Amino acid sequence: MITWMQRHKKWLIITIWISTIAFVGAGFVGWGQYSYGDKAGAVAKVGDIEITQGELQKSYSNLYTKYNQMFKGNFDEEKAKQFGLKKQALQQLTQQALLLNLAESYDLTVSDKELISELKKLNYFFKDGVFDKETYRTVLSQNRLSTKEFEASLRKDLLIQKTLKLLPVEVSANETNILETVMNIADKINYKVLTKESITLDTSDKVLKPYWENKKQNFMSDVSYDVKYIKQTPVKESYNNAKLASYYADNKTHFKDKDGKIIPLDSAKKAITKELNAKATKDKALRTYIAYKKGKLPAGTSFESATLSMSTNPFDVQTLAKISKLSLTAPYMKPILVNGIYHTFELVKVNPATIKSYEDAKADVLAMYTSEMKKQKLQELANSSVDTFVGKNTSFITVNDAATLTSLPVAEASEFLQNLFTSEKKRSYITLNNGTIILYDILEQKLLTNTNKDLASSLMKLKSGIFNQGLIKSLENKYQTEIFIQGL
Repeated sequence: MITWMQRHKKWLIITIWISTIAFVGAGFVGWGQYSYGDKAGAVAKVGDIEITQGELQKSYSNLYTKYNQMFKGNFDEEKAKQFGLKKQALQQLTQQALLLNLAESYDLTVSDKELISELKKLNYFFKDGVFDKETYRTVLSQNRLSTKEFEASLRKDLLIQKTLKLLPVEVSANETNILETVMNIADKINYKVLTKESITLDTSDKVLKPYWENKKQNFMSDVSYDVKYIKQTPVKESYNNAKLASYYADNKTHFKDKDGKIIPLDSAKKAITKELNAKATKDKALRTYIAYKKGKLPAGTSFESATLSMSTNPFDVQTLAKISKLSLTAPYMKPILVNGIYHTFELVKVNPATIKSYEDAKADVLAMYTSEMKKQKLQELANSSVDTFVGKNTSFITVNDAATLTSLPVAEASEFLQNLFTSEKKRSYITLNNGTIILYDILEQKLLTNTNKDLASSLMKLKSGIFNQGLIKSLENKYQTEIFIQGL
């Protein structure tokens, strides 16, 4: 029986482990380098549902907060880029939009009664153990949310939950028994870790230069843009009391204290003046832009020049993305804020990418050559030593015993075991995502008698993960997704 399971366990649990990854990696309801298309305010459209820039920013901010908590405050924008947080945020919103389209096709809605009922369950709006309207408004205000925004978001979440309840996932006793059997398969193995660090290479010019010659099309300079621009000097005016009072009356919700309460006019005058000056500065920059386009700038207007590319950018990625969309037939860009100052740009010239010289490309050539050749040499080493290697023995281990493989970090050990317990080979090797190769030989195998009381719950989550992934793929085929931003 155990021998049969060893031979055929791939078919028993491969789906389970794939779905584990899918379930962890994808959630339906959760928590700016951008260039924009023609859709005003929309960054994407899924079926009939538009995703706004505001929604994307909130989704990104929520994700950022969660990661920052996980990293105990040591998370920053650089790590956010490495983790692809903006892409994750947009993916979550598109998945939500797919389900909202499905809800719409079923004519599903969330009533005011259902919304209020859910609101009254949210204990962060409680005072003395019950829902309190004033606490509700205060908490939202402190988080820069209006009740309208929050309730619209909550209504969407409830609508998605209602939709998924129409498509229930159930677990049978047989499925639970099979999973319990599979999870109790234990192997005693001999294993050896091969890493790229153990490979040495000749990286002299004699080797690198011919490599560059064969792949020089991979080493191109960046496209660059020559621009002229005008910087708008910030307006710094004083305003009489009548002007301040009038602006305050129309915009008093802009001026709140740390508790979210509107501050009185006398206390807000400094902030009002700052806001009026910011508005006047923007208006002045727009008038300069119009005069620039029409060739009617005043004599003596001061211009500055710059060249921008991905590797040399004196501004920021948003500015570069917008400039890259300009053309020599439409070279002017509306004023944008760069470091708090409005800039009006004119595209002067586009410098196309060219093949870098060997000297200019050498650092990139070395990195590519090293990565490619170490991978190749490591593979050759694995192939030549898999039948004869002698490594470290383990006790009987299951797929959950990553911590016992002390030659590997826990995450890598977990990845190895997931692959080991889906392999049909007694002696072979497994290549991890980071390129590390682990040689292994299964010495013995047995079936444990452990029981897991939470297995049905775990299986339900796993099956839900499989179902959710399948549902999303089906909806992606049904509803067209248009993305209006690039650079995620």
